[in-house]
Amino acid sequence: MVKPVFKATKSKATQATYSVEFKAGDYVFSEGDLGTEMFIIQDGEVAILKKLRGEEKQLTMLSRGDFFGEMSVLEDLPRTAAARAESDCRLLEINSTTFDQMLRKNPEIAVRMMRKLSRRLRETDNMLRQALGSEDLQAPEMPSPQAVPTPGKGPERLIHDPTGTEFFLSEGDETSIGRRDPVTGIHPDIDLTPADGQRSISRRHAKIFRRAGKYYVREEIGTMNGTFVNGERIETGVPVEFEHGDEVRFGLIKTNFHAH
Repeated sequence: MVKPVFKATKSKATQATYSVEFKAGDYVFSEGDLGTEMFIIQDGEVAILKKLRGEEKQLTMLSRGDFFGEMSVLEDLPRTAAARAESDCRLLEINSTTFDQMLRKNPEIAVRMMRKLSRRLRETDNMLRQALGSEDLQAPEMPSPQAVPTPGKGPERLIHDPTGTEFFLSEGDETSIGRRDPVTGIHPDIDLTPADGQRSISRRHAKIFRRAGKYYVREEIGTMNGTFVNGERIETGVPVEFEHGDEVRFGLIKTNFHAH
């Protein structure tokens, strides 16, 4: 069962949320447009663009699970950037009424949105300084994935049998599992991207905990495609114990846990 990033209920009163499709090269909206909807990417990629000195510059590239267009919903102002489909896309369109309901019911959405907006502000400021030639005022660049410190490794590991890849748990009591988020700059302790060709892993998918010699996995809020222990779906937010030799699946990625 696939669980959506944001759960919204369809109703005539709110005009509901619904899927819309765009072909590669189509504009979802243009800079300056009035907007009362935000979008979540279900499939495909979307480029966010802004005009500088008459030329459109790419601010960022978004993919499945990312959201955009929320600023016009929050501020009730014209779009400050354009959004263009870079591939054939399927988007979930959410109007302002449903958006307000989502924020009240799920604070995690607001937290992730704040992280995204903070990251985007830094990137936009850096790009503007470069475009205007203010090198002496250049904001420091965000660290590349290679520059992010690698956490210490313990002996415990998750092994992806199809590829033989070993993903080691960190030495601390907690290990975050997911995939790198280019929007917020979040880097999980275990990045399953190399094994996740179908992009079934959420950016903040789950955490593994050590407690008194035992191991537990907890699915994070907003996870899309579920977490399983020995084939059984676990409940979001509830730690579930597992042992050496058990199968732990994140989305479509099956791993076997080795404690030594």
